[in-house]
Amino acid sequence: MIPLLSRDQIRAFDRCAIEECAVPSLVLMENAGRGAAEIIERRAQDRAGPIRIVCGPGNNGGDGFVVARRLLSRGKRVTVLLAASHDRLAGDARANYNAWIGLGGPTVAISDANAGRLADELGAAGIVVDALLGTGLDREVTGFFASVIDGINRAPGLRIALDIPSGLDANTGQPLGIAVRADETVTFAEHKLGLWTSTGAEYAGRITRVDIGVPSELVGRVGSSARLLERADVASWLSPRAVSTHKGSAGRVAIVAGSPGKTGAALLSARGALRAGAGLVTICTFPDAADALDARVLEEMTRRIDPANVETSLDEALEAADVMVVGPGLGLGADARRVVDHVVFHGSLVKIVDADALTLLAGRLGELRSAVGRIVLTPHPGEMARLLGSTTAEVESDRFAAVARAVSLSGAVVLLKGARTLVGAPGVQTAANPSGTPALATAGSGDVLAGILAALAVELEPFHAACAAAHVHGAAGERWASARGQDRGLLAHEIADGVPAVLAELAAERNPLPV
Repeated sequence: MIPLLSRDQIRAFDRCAIEECAVPSLVLMENAGRGAAEIIERRAQDRAGPIRIVCGPGNNGGDGFVVARRLLSRGKRVTVLLAASHDRLAGDARANYNAWIGLGGPTVAISDANAGRLADELGAAGIVVDALLGTGLDREVTGFFASVIDGINRAPGLRIALDIPSGLDANTGQPLGIAVRADETVTFAEHKLGLWTSTGAEYAGRITRVDIGVPSELVGRVGSSARLLERADVASWLSPRAVSTHKGSAGRVAIVAGSPGKTGAALLSARGALRAGAGLVTICTFPDAADALDARVLEEMTRRIDPANVETSLDEALEAADVMVVGPGLGLGADARRVVDHVVFHGSLVKIVDADALTLLAGRLGELRSAVGRIVLTPHPGEMARLLGSTTAEVESDRFAAVARAVSLSGAVVLLKGARTLVGAPGVQTAANPSGTPALATAGSGDVLAGILAALAVELEPFHAACAAAHVHGAAGERWASARGQDRGLLAHEIADGVPAVLAELAAERNPLPV
């Protein structure tokens, strides 16, 4: 996994490289700007119009001057729009400004007095490079800089941010009042926490990392706050099956789910488990829902929960399973509450707690510490808010903090769904999953994820199973979207049906065929 650094850790990383490792800060800035210029040059091959680089007064502006100089040397039409008085520039930013001016680099000073010039310059640009504000920003953007960011966002050209979109909080990925909406972010050295949240993804666009000539091992000296899941991680966790594998040894998954009008959730969860490799899947539900399911199931089996003897019938299901999912389409009535409480707090197996089961546990996270077996919670932001007694907006304002709090209270593995799914667990750093597509925003998508997770939890310990499930689920959506060139129209059962192909790709990466 790749380390993700907070704002303070980024500062410490730079300070360590400069002061302890004696790498001159000018060298770091030059390396960053050179790498970014190479990427921007490639993007410019498909774009008409000149390049405009909006530089601020700090080191982010200094990066912009390096990019401008490098692109100018490659024959590109580049103009720097300086959103600061040149006498405010200092240190490395001043040195690179002087080099830019010394080479005769075209420069336009932008201020409140000539705001119209900014719009004119950006309106004519094929590419707009944001080098206004950097990762150190920790307060709301107002006044002149806010108007510059608004101008960048109105520009019709391709918007590329250096290191982080200006105005974006490097820790949370939230806009500090206003932030640049980049099509691509070229980030330097190490990845930043805020770029790997749902909101951060909206503002950062495509994220490309540039090496600045300092080994990543340096992170060990300053620490990191989370980890970015890599495809290779998931491939390394999954093992080929033994030749002697049979349906019983491949994993017995019980899906405690479904109620009248919501039997589809149970079927989707079961389909996800089967497609991810579970050998036997049984849907456990109340008799009225089971009657409806019996007319639809093929590979799945059904088991009836006795309303008059809920606990005993559930104990039989718990004993017959390796992993259990509870919640999809189960309902919120008194009988559903009895079911959830018994499944969650009894049975020494892995239990995936999803959907309605999460709502029935709202405000009770602390009680989960007394549960038997291993618990994996899979909330979306609204369900997480109910679990924590907060609001969806508060959860989304700092997703990493929300996961950390839920893990601390419950002692469980917590998978927070979203455009950048996060997985946390006691004693490990939270993992951010980069795979996915907006096409996954479809009814039943989460039910399928719960089933995939259950199947993988037969083989993997819960944290790794949750990380792997998030990746596989997202990758299945990506394959569908790529094949159709579409970001909508995906059906939940198609996610499940795409899982075997993703698993095959992971297996090929783990054991490539000899050349």
